[in-house]
Parts: sequence; C-alpha cells; structure tokens
Amino acid sequence: MNRIEIYRTLRQHVKLSEKRSLSYEQNRTAMVLGYIMLGFGAMYLMFLSVMFALIANDSETVMPFELFFGLSPFILILDFYGRFVGQQTPSQLTKPYLLLPLPRYACVESFLISSIITPNNLMWLFLTVPFAIMSIVFSYGFWYAVAFVLGFQILILINSQHYMLWRTLATRSVLWQVCPVIIYAASFLPWIITGDFMAEFNFFGALGKGLSLGNPLWWLGVLVLLAGFLYLNREIQYRYTYADTTGTKEKNLRTVSEFSQLDRFGQVGEYLKLEIKSIMRNKNMRNSFIYAIVFTVILSALIAYTEVYDGAFMSKFWIVYIFVLNGAMLLTKVMGAEGNYIDCLMVHHENILQLLHAKYYFYCSLLVLPLLIMLPTVFMGKYTLLMLVSMAFFAAGPVYCSMMQLAVYNKQTIPLNSKLVSKGNVETNWFAVIMELVVMFLPIIMLSVLQLFFSETVTYIVMLLIGLSFILTRNLWMRNIYTRFMARRYENMESFRATR
Repeated sequence: MNRIEIYRTLRQHVKLSEKRSLSYEQNRTAMVLGYIMLGFGAMYLMFLSVMFALIANDSETVMPFELFFGLSPFILILDFYGRFVGQQTPSQLTKPYLLLPLPRYACVESFLISSIITPNNLMWLFLTVPFAIMSIVFSYGFWYAVAFVLGFQILILINSQHYMLWRTLATRSVLWQVCPVIIYAASFLPWIITGDFMAEFNFFGALGKGLSLGNPLWWLGVLVLLAGFLYLNREIQYRYTYADTTGTKEKNLRTVSEFSQLDRFGQVGEYLKLEIKSIMRNKNMRNSFIYAIVFTVILSALIAYTEVYDGAFMSKFWIVYIFVLNGAMLLTKVMGAEGNYIDCLMVHHENILQLLHAKYYFYCSLLVLPLLIMLPTVFMGKYTLLMLVSMAFFAAGPVYCSMMQLAVYNKQTIPLNSKLVSKGNVETNWFAVIMELVVMFLPIIMLSVLQLFFSETVTYIVMLLIGLSFILTRNLWMRNIYTRFMARRYENMESFRATR
C-alpha cells in the first residue's frame, strides 16, 4: 500500500466514522444550518469585495493588490479565530492508527494534507475573486489577478497551519494560547512604533505587490514559510499524539479545600462542591471556565474604561452581552460533563434536580464579576445602577432559564481531560445553536421595543421585574426541566454512554 492509497483509505475512514456516530442526525442538521450560514457569509464577503474594489478603482495612489493586502492582518486574525469553530488537529484523529503497521508519519501527513485541501480554506475566494475581477483583470491582466488570488490563498494556508500548531500546543498549557496573540500583535508593530496606520498598510501592501507582480523572492518567502509550518506540525502532531497514546505521566497529589462552608446547603451544597472541584481538577472544564472569565473581564473593561462601544445601539447591546456571555459559553454544554458519570447520578431520587439547582446558583454567582467591573461606570455617569442590576437579574432570569433547557436535549458526553477524536468539540445540537442566538439577540430586541413606548427608567424596571419573576419561580421551571429530562432519560443515558 503506497502513500496515496494510505491517504485515501484514512480519508474514507474519517467519513465512515462520522456517518456511524450516534449524533450523525444532529451533525447532519447542524451541517444544513452550517451551509445556510456559510451561504450568508459568502454573500457578505462578496459584498465586502465589491466595496473594496470600488475603493481601489477610485484610488490613484495605491495599486489594488496593495490596498487588499494592506488590510490582510485583520482578515488573517478573523480567519484564525474562526477556525476554533470547526477545524480539528491531526492529533485528535490519528490516535486509533498509531499501532497499525503504517509508515511513521503517514497518518499525520494524511490529515495535514486534508487540512490543506479542505473546502473551508476556499471560503476567502468569495472575497478575493470578485475583487480581482473588478480591479485587477481589466487594469493589469489576467495572470496578475491569478497571482494575486493564489498569493493570498497561500497566506490562508499558512494561517491554517499556524492555527493547528498553536491549537495543539494549547492543549498542553493555557500559556501557549498567549503566543498567537503576541504574534498577531507583532504584525501591527509598524503601526504601533510609528503611530501611523499607513506604515502598517505599506508594509503588507509591499507583500501584496511582490506576490501579484510575480517577484520570486516574495514567492520563495511565503512558500518556505508554508513548508516550515507543515514540517513543524508534522513533528509536533506526531510527538504529542504518540505521547498521549503510549505515555503515562505521574502527577503529584495536592490537597484541595473541602469547601465545608457549603455543607449548610445540604445536597445542593454537595453538588456545588462537585461543580467547583470539577472545574479545578479537569482540564477541559477548567479551560472553558478560564476562557469565559477572561472574555468577560476583557469585554467589561473595554466597555467600562474605553469609548469603543459608546454608540447608542452598541452601548445597549454590549451591556446585555457581558452578563449573557458566561451563560452562552458555559451553559451551552450543560450536563455534557456529567455524561461521564450519569449512571451514578441516576441512583438517588431527584439527584438531577438538585444538580440543576446547584449549577444555576453557581453560574448566577458569576454575574457578580461583570457587575463589579462595570460599577465604576455608574460614578462616571456612563450607566446607571438600575441598568446594571436589571441586566444582571434579566440574565439570571429568562436567559439562564433558556440555557438550562439544554439539559434536556444535550446528550453528548464531554471528556473531562482528554480531547475528543470525533467532532465532539463542535456544537452540533441545532437546538443549542438556536438557543444561543435567542439569548444573544432577544434581550436587545426587547430593550429596543420597550424603549419605543416607555422611558429608559421604565424600560429597565420592566426588565428587572421580568428577571425577578423568573428567579422567584425558579423551582417551577427547574422542576419542569427535570420532569422532561427524566422522560428522555433512557435515550440520553444511552447516548452519553456511547459518546464517552
């Protein structure tokens, strides 16, 4: 069996594993929704492309490819962080094949090639091709347009390998996640040093000019950079996958607080301890929690101490978003971690109900963080105390009530420490996707509608009362969630066991 046959066989195995998954129907539904979103994304990129082309055609001092590449750092940053949604690393897929009599790097190379030729990397053609047709083909010639499109596409491929490298290293330590931030910040050094955006623009514009005009030194540079990332990924993916599969690592036992102060809350207190200790001890839960807290702190600080989001609409949108963020990020996977030991939870009567109460109280307590960070804005006159408190209560009320509904429908186990081999890292539950969109946009729609009929003070009092009504009736809707969960318990438990 030669390398090409190995690559083809491994690719067929990936497709078959996806079809055999118990969540295949969910994946297929999510795929349809994904295609719809990609369609809207493609139309949006084409719209931006036309706008850039019109600007380039009106410019007499800057070549079209210089204009486009001058803005490329922003595009590459969007591309990098957009890959967290769906791109997997080879280390997640190669583990089952390491013990087979295959060439040493064959599996890793196969999935690296798949990451290069994946259709996801072609998404940016909706931005580059219309721009090339409108601004380059008729002014400079067909081959210059081809060189422009291929040159930018190579930058996208480099970005995909760059993402794959840091995503793999980040599974070892959260500190590795700082490296991409530093690297992308370094790409703005000309702007930072001179204080003039044109210095940044001219630097990347020179790259676009060199690639589009066929300068061999620029082409050699980007091809060497792509080859370097491929080589680094090949070595690191193999090393880490092999170590995860065959190696064992001793850990020193540490004394963890018993949180005895929670004993007064009875069984709910025990589940609060479980939630806290799970976050402290398990890598995946800990990382998700850290991400949510860091994003909340950064966004709250930006809103409170800068003028970035001071517009009439944006100020309303973001004050809602900072209180919704934790729930949107963490409660989306509610009961997913418990899928690892769901059988134990089903032993005693109403265990799940007490667990849901504990989770609700824990995530409500996290709302104190953005509230404290935003408190100085009250003294600065940027927001009022009523606005902050009403949004916190509204998040704890209808928003968290909506997110807790996912406890009924989530039935895919989330690994506590190890990475999933399948596409479990990506949200494939269509109901979860819809619920995320609802909690993100419904509050701001309600705010806007209420302000059409009432004053600002009355609007936030209404939002406060709505939130308070959900909080006071939490036992009723929590009991409803528990009842519906128990009605589906056998289906959910079977799926939890199968996806461990």
